[in-house]
Amino acid sequence: MISIGTPLLWSLFAAFVVVALIVDFFAMSRQGSHAVSIKEATIWSLIWVAVSFVFVGWLWWFLGGTGQDPVTKELADAKALEFITGYLVEKALAVDNIFVFLMLFTYFAVPAEFQKRVLMIGILGALVLRAVMILIGAWLITQFHWVMYVFGAFLLFTGIKMWWAAGQEPDLDNNPALKWINRHMKISPTFDGEKFFTVHNGVKMATPLFVVIMLIGIVDIVFAVDSIPAIFAITTDPFIVLTSNVFAILGLRAMYFLLASMHERFHLLSYGLAIILVFIGTKMMLIDLYKIPITWSLGFTVLTLAITMILSLKIPARKGASSTAFPFSAKERGGSKDSH
Repeated sequence: MISIGTPLLWSLFAAFVVVALIVDFFAMSRQGSHAVSIKEATIWSLIWVAVSFVFVGWLWWFLGGTGQDPVTKELADAKALEFITGYLVEKALAVDNIFVFLMLFTYFAVPAEFQKRVLMIGILGALVLRAVMILIGAWLITQFHWVMYVFGAFLLFTGIKMWWAAGQEPDLDNNPALKWINRHMKISPTFDGEKFFTVHNGVKMATPLFVVIMLIGIVDIVFAVDSIPAIFAITTDPFIVLTSNVFAILGLRAMYFLLASMHERFHLLSYGLAIILVFIGTKMMLIDLYKIPITWSLGFTVLTLAITMILSLKIPARKGASSTAFPFSAKERGGSKDSH
């Protein structure tokens, strides 16, 4: 598998990620527990998007995008386009992460001032999981070409499942993971600040915040399994796959607070994400018959997102409708919700 990832590029990228996480942690610790405003979330979202495009601009320059050699210039253009397309696809799929985070925070009534820490831990988990899965995926594709067909079929299945789950209410009361946690752990009835464990009536218990962390970890695994095959449909270069994933995830916390207050306005977005997954899955299934150009993938992704967002603003959501039940099972229509 050919990759542009030289030891120097990998080292510079790793150093940047470490510095970015330290800055993010430092900013979070200085601010303390507080509800993130729309203004703050917007500023941080724009910063992370700007940093991502500065990176791809620098990568394009580093690979010879401004040079006179047509070969190196073509390589620089191709890798920059792969990064932007992969980044946009991963950013779009991250919207479903946000809907699920919001669902969990609402279900457990997590105070707004505690959500930042939970999201930061969830993002760290997502970074580690994606790095591991990308390495495994790259090795599998190198060793077994037919894995691309498996990835494609999986994305087709996931896209169809996501379409079916769109607009349905998730059945968290009967979620197997939550049931297992409730059976095997003592859960305190109330929060104790940002603590994960507390003492209630003389008994050490996990707080609801710890339960949320565990469920977000499970969600991270599910969405990593979905998103990694999607990015391999764009490029098989491990360096581009990992960098586009990481940059999309780094801005996830800010994007959550930006979109959490207006998720109902984009109630049809899950249908658009399902269509994108089906398209990418089809692209992988046709890889040996016809290679769909990266520009087509980028254009299709942007157009699909734009159409579903416009339709969301024009078509009112059904009263009480959820954005999506995915990745959880949907609640049966007409069923009553038990208390947790």
